[in-house]
Amino acid sequence: MKIRTLFIFLALLMGITAVAQSPKREFRGAWIQCVNGQFQGMSADAMKNMLVSQLDVLEQTGINAIIFQIRAEADALYQSNYEPWSRFLTGVQGKNPGWDPLQWMIDECHKRNMELHAWINPYRAKTKGTAVLSPLHPYNKNPERFVTYADQLYFNPGMPENRKYICQIVRDIVNRYDIDALHMDDYFYPYPNPGEEFPDGPAFAQYGRGYADRGDWRRDNVNILIKEIHETVRECKPWVKFGVSPFGIYRNQKNDANGSATNGLQNYDDLYADVLMWVNNGWVDYNIPQIYWEIGHKAADYDTLIRWWAKHSSNRPLFIGQDVMRTVKNADLKNPNVHQLAAKMQLQRSLPGVQGSCQWYAAAVVDNPGNYRVMLEKNYHSYPALQPIMPFIDSKAPGKVRKLKPVWTADGYILFWTAPKAKKEMDKAVQYVVYRFAKGEKVNLDDASKIIAITRDTFYKLPYEDGKTKYRYVVTALDRLHNESKAVKKNVKL
Repeated sequence: MKIRTLFIFLALLMGITAVAQSPKREFRGAWIQCVNGQFQGMSADAMKNMLVSQLDVLEQTGINAIIFQIRAEADALYQSNYEPWSRFLTGVQGKNPGWDPLQWMIDECHKRNMELHAWINPYRAKTKGTAVLSPLHPYNKNPERFVTYADQLYFNPGMPENRKYICQIVRDIVNRYDIDALHMDDYFYPYPNPGEEFPDGPAFAQYGRGYADRGDWRRDNVNILIKEIHETVRECKPWVKFGVSPFGIYRNQKNDANGSATNGLQNYDDLYADVLMWVNNGWVDYNIPQIYWEIGHKAADYDTLIRWWAKHSSNRPLFIGQDVMRTVKNADLKNPNVHQLAAKMQLQRSLPGVQGSCQWYAAAVVDNPGNYRVMLEKNYHSYPALQPIMPFIDSKAPGKVRKLKPVWTADGYILFWTAPKAKKEMDKAVQYVVYRFAKGEKVNLDDASKIIAITRDTFYKLPYEDGKTKYRYVVTALDRLHNESKAVKKNVKL
């Protein structure tokens, strides 16, 4: 009996260790939103200080991508010639804040070796809290292209000129800013307001394209937009990714035998978002369904949903939208003394179709409820992670680094190298991975614990010891899509 108990204990320990080990490639994102008013009325310096504080903590936590909301209601947290400055910056829509938050965030994220994903809401044109629209707002130029629903204003999704306009906005952002991805969340057709029909009858009559069912027509409107945005991004900069973050349920089994065993609002039927079509047709480059519920939720069980998405959405990289507060407020079903982070990470890393997660929301991670942030840092993000590769965009690795050499300088012992040569933007090295191995240790670049730095610099300061201990340093190059070059090695005595 004692041997059996020991065996079970060791098996559990091995399972925990396997989960705790950080994979070499994993998306570790966090959303930073503007719609909750966290920036409104702040001075530029105050907002910068707040964001620097958040980014520093997130970097320490192992977060490697920030999804930053830049267009919440046909407005802009960036310099736009088409839409007014957001009221979420100054309290007044159209008022110039005196700086460009998007450009500043790109610089700050890249400084920390994080990706910056620019997050836009495509159709929403006015939220409930916005009392006055700027004269520069697109509604004041073409009011006939908008509809009011549930006290909010929307671009009418059925009008081709609105799709063209939204793609124009996308083209402007991608062309002018060095973003790593363009991102859209779950606001396609609006969430249903009970007892109120979405007022798109005239558009259906004019632009119905032969559809008899308005629901099918609405889905096609969104499908066309997604496809055209994807094409727009590719035309501008083929290395920029396009990702979506849909509501957590695609369809319930009662409406579709292939749906999930859930009972809640549906992307396909209620928001007219056919997410699986986008994934299977390659119109999106990654998918982050918002599985914000707990394990054991009666209507939308997290366990059920993560397995469903892993099974049905693997044609493109799948990351999981995690709700920090709901995770820590619910007890682990198998161990009521702890919350559900460990159980969710166990699921995430046990499913081959899942390649990472994104935290809703960044400030909640920073606040560390239930020791959530510390657990990420110490247990699950204990080593750096490269982004998942996307060979359907590009699979060619950059060349090897050149002239790898340790040099004594006034600042200490520095390992220097030179960037590989490249003829095209897609082939350029933009980051480097530095690995360290002990004397005699086999060089295994798949072991994330050997990564000591992911950097945009072409140097790394060596931690000098006694000048007698020999280590082998290995440096590789990464291109914009995180394809990794062949290794260059150098033995160093420290």
